[in-house]
Amino acid sequence: MSGQPDRSVPKSKKHRKDKRKFWKVEPFTQGDNNGGVFTEESSFATLFPKYREKYLREVWSAVTRALDAYGIACTLDLIHGSMSVRTTRKTFDPYILLKARDMLKLLARGVAVTQAVKILQDDMACDIIKIGGLVRNKERFVKRRQRIIGPDGSTLKAIELLTNCYVLVQGSTVSVMGPHKSLKEVRRIVLDCMRNIHPIYRIKELMIKRELAKDPKLAGESWDRFLPKFRKHHLKTSEKTARKNEKVAAQVEARKAAGLEPEEPKKEKPVKKVYTPFPPPQQPRKVDLQLESGEYFLKRHEKQAKELKERKQKQVEATAKRQAERAEAFVAPVERAEPSVEEKRKKRKRGEVDGMERKDKSGKKKTVRFKF
Repeated sequence: MSGQPDRSVPKSKKHRKDKRKFWKVEPFTQGDNNGGVFTEESSFATLFPKYREKYLREVWSAVTRALDAYGIACTLDLIHGSMSVRTTRKTFDPYILLKARDMLKLLARGVAVTQAVKILQDDMACDIIKIGGLVRNKERFVKRRQRIIGPDGSTLKAIELLTNCYVLVQGSTVSVMGPHKSLKEVRRIVLDCMRNIHPIYRIKELMIKRELAKDPKLAGESWDRFLPKFRKHHLKTSEKTARKNEKVAAQVEARKAAGLEPEEPKKEKPVKKVYTPFPPPQQPRKVDLQLESGEYFLKRHEKQAKELKERKQKQVEATAKRQAERAEAFVAPVERAEPSVEEKRKKRKRGEVDGMERKDKSGKKKTVRFKF
């Protein structure tokens, strides 16, 4: 018997072979194409925004060199604002045209040419996630899109490290490059974020999966018991009351432990309203108030002048009040002049010591007057 633990495998799965060694993707070479030259020409075209025109014009030579190695011809049309790729007689890989199409899409969405060229590799795939129509409110959309990036790009960096993908948030789309399995994870994170589920929950889940994958004992087990379950839980009224009572009880216990008397909850008695069968009096409309004040008959420019005058009057009052509050700090305190030496001498001669107070044995204050 081997030193490794014998794993119990069901009889129905004992005949199955381990196919993981066949999963490796071998590079497609010219010798693998047994069909020879393509009979027809295939092409794809995509549009690009105006602000990308300058950059594309500068790097188009690098794009052409990268595609020439696979026998793909490319064209940049600045008049119509489009890019196109097509097969030639030198093309040997039938799938490379789709890769070239994805490369043009990434270039149009703001990806740098050095990064977009990597899509031509066999183990690399891309996904362009459209997030523009998921949130109607523009301000809410901007906040949730910024949540994907995080403070100083920390959330985006965490997603890239955990999924081994390149992620670029641009306008109303998110461009992703990486392995096929990781693209699903990034798409899930992005769509959940736009549905108001913070990316940190998915990032935490990916971190736990990453640690579990290192343990060979858990390879054939379910990981559901290790993964966190985040669910929206709406409390009932009874549950809310129970939680509130627990909180109050904890506060009472804390006061008892500190040697303080428990606070009695203040209950405000509801004021009894006098019953009357008659409905409340009807409130005047805005037009009625304007008719009473005569504002209704004013012309448009007179109304505007009146509103402007009232606004300026309020501003003047507010400014005066604010200045008065600031001036209080600069008011000098009342200073009492100290008596001079002559005044002290006169007081001493007159024997004015009527204000002196002494305490007797009983602790009461007693006024003692001296007469000379």
